[in-house]
Amino acid sequence: MSFFQPLAQQPADALLALIGMFRNDPRPGKLDLGVGVFRDDAGNTPVMRSVKAAEKKLWETQDSKSYLGPEGNVAFARHMARLALGDVDLSGRLTGVQTPGGTGALRLGAELLGATKPGATVWVGTPTWPNHPPVLAAAGLKVQTYKHFDTNTQAITFDAVMDALNKAQAGDIALLHGCCHNPTGADFDLDQWKAIAELLSARGIVPFLDLAYQGLGLGMEQDAAGVRLVMDACPEAVLAYSCDKNFGVYRDRVGALIVQTAAAGDTDRISSNILALARANWSMPPDHGGAVIATLLDDATLAADWKLELDTMRDRLLGIRAALAGHGGVLGRVDQQRGMFSLLPLSPDVVKRLREDHAVYMAGSGRINVAGLSVETAGQFAKALAACL
Repeated sequence: MSFFQPLAQQPADALLALIGMFRNDPRPGKLDLGVGVFRDDAGNTPVMRSVKAAEKKLWETQDSKSYLGPEGNVAFARHMARLALGDVDLSGRLTGVQTPGGTGALRLGAELLGATKPGATVWVGTPTWPNHPPVLAAAGLKVQTYKHFDTNTQAITFDAVMDALNKAQAGDIALLHGCCHNPTGADFDLDQWKAIAELLSARGIVPFLDLAYQGLGLGMEQDAAGVRLVMDACPEAVLAYSCDKNFGVYRDRVGALIVQTAAAGDTDRISSNILALARANWSMPPDHGGAVIATLLDDATLAADWKLELDTMRDRLLGIRAALAGHGGVLGRVDQQRGMFSLLPLSPDVVKRLREDHAVYMAGSGRINVAGLSVETAGQFAKALAACL
């Protein structure tokens, strides 16, 4: 018997299959609303000019490719703490490290939580990013789900959120999307964030915050407001940060894990555990992307240009959402959602007909990547959708 015989065949990734079908479709005017990357009006995912300029500067000045260590680029981690949390530094009750993307930050954070309390329960609102549950489970955590969003009404089920968190016990963990919820685009407003922060603090629930799209919702400060409220209210918190979308560095895998401790005296001990877990997982993160972003944010001119580019990206998404909402029906509330994604109340049969009859490619769940459209093609999509409903 083969050593690997016990392994079962794993199902193919549906989104990867969709990519292949879209690529092989010869029809003009086809629409790709599946893959979760930002696109410009031409359908491209370009390298941001500020990132290119920072790469050039790094190429000209970097004098070594030697190892950094499991903490990665320390200057980068400091910048991520400031982007997410404002005028702070990685000192006192805050510690942080660079990770291989936001997923690496989630996995490292999950392993830290699991090492602290093996088998701890993590409360996860559904629907959520499909990789959240397996990442948490792989770290030995128990996932408890509750309803976050009603697809038919296109609204957050806030009472269900609060009911679930009221059932959580002290020492449980709550996974929360910081902004631009994936896959629904439905974010808590500030009053809801305040209520959540107060409840987490009162019940001793540890927040695990996933901030993957800062700047693509309402703006850098607005998109971080909920995260900051929670971390101000809760003595201990874990934050996973991704630079994939707001810096456009998808393939470079750039992220950070930031942990807030109850007391400054705890930080060194907790940091030592983070570094030990990172060392065992990937030894040290890839340097290039983190170094590029640190170089960019160290340069006031490049940082200002990056913010202008990010403003343009966000305005594009908001413009597409407004164009879609103008057609009413199931699209009528997408302008009240934020970021790249919305989850429409579409059956698998409707999704199939959109693909086969109208060359519209999207996830079987009904999730659309708004960035796959433009203001001009929003009407094309709305018309195809109306024909299939």
